[in-house]
Amino acid sequence: MTTKTTKQPVISAVFQDRYDAIEAHSFVKSMGYADSEINVLMSDSTHKQFDEDPKTKHAANTMGLEGVATGGMIGTAVGATAAAIAAIGTAVLVPGLGIIVAGPILAALAGGGAGAVTGGLIGGLVGLGIPESNAKAYEAALKNGGVVVAVTTRDSRDLSKIRHRFEELRGENVVTV
Repeated sequence: MTTKTTKQPVISAVFQDRYDAIEAHSFVKSMGYADSEINVLMSDSTHKQFDEDPKTKHAANTMGLEGVATGGMIGTAVGATAAAIAAIGTAVLVPGLGIIVAGPILAALAGGGAGAVTGGLIGGLVGLGIPESNAKAYEAALKNGGVVVAVTTRDSRDLSKIRHRFEELRGENVVTV
C-alpha cells in the first residue's frame, strides 16, 4: 500500500511598505499560524529599520487621527509585531547576499548550502519552487527595501483568505507554489 502525500501550498508576496508586511505577518499569526509556518525575507538594511521607534511612523491605514487612544493601541500593536518580525524565530543573515531569512525557508536555503549562496537568492528561491520571474522580482524588491512574507497554508480556505488579505495590503507578485 502506498501513501499519497500532498505538499501544502505556500503563498508568498512582497510588500514594499514595511507596515503592510507587519500587517500581513500579524494577520497570518491571528489565523493561528506559527513561526515555523511563516517565512520572512528582507535586506539587512530593512531589518535594521524595524528597530526604529514605531511611534514616529504610522501605518497608512491607521485611524490615529480619530483618537489618541486608538492611535496608541495601533502604535503598540505595530511596535509589538515589528519586534516579532525583527526577532522572529531564528533570523539569519545569509552571507554574501545581505538578506535576512527567518522561518522554514531558512532550512531549505541552508540545505542548499553553498548552492543557495553561489546561485544567489534567485537560485535559492527557484529551488523552493518559486518561478524564476517572481524570484527575480523578489530579489529586486528586497534590494529596494521590500519584505517577502510567505506562509505554508493548511487548506484551500486559508489560502484564499491569505491571498485576499495579501492583495488588500498591496502585496506584489503574489504566488502560490
